[in-house]
Amino acid sequence: MISLTRINDRDVLVNSEQIELIEEAPDTTITTITGKKVIVRETPEEIMEKIVAFKRRINKA
Repeated sequence: MISLTRINDRDVLVNSEQIELIEEAPDTTITTITGKKVIVRETPEEIMEKIVAFKRRINKA
């Protein structure tokens, strides 16, 4: 799970394995494989960095 910030400044944990699509138009919208959409403050690049860091962290365990 990665921690992100919704557009209303509330924190949300997102299962990075369930992300199907990340769009920026102009807000960043994450679409999960179930079709649920989450609008967040982070850029697609920041989200990718969080996913990579999370995967590195769990692969060390």
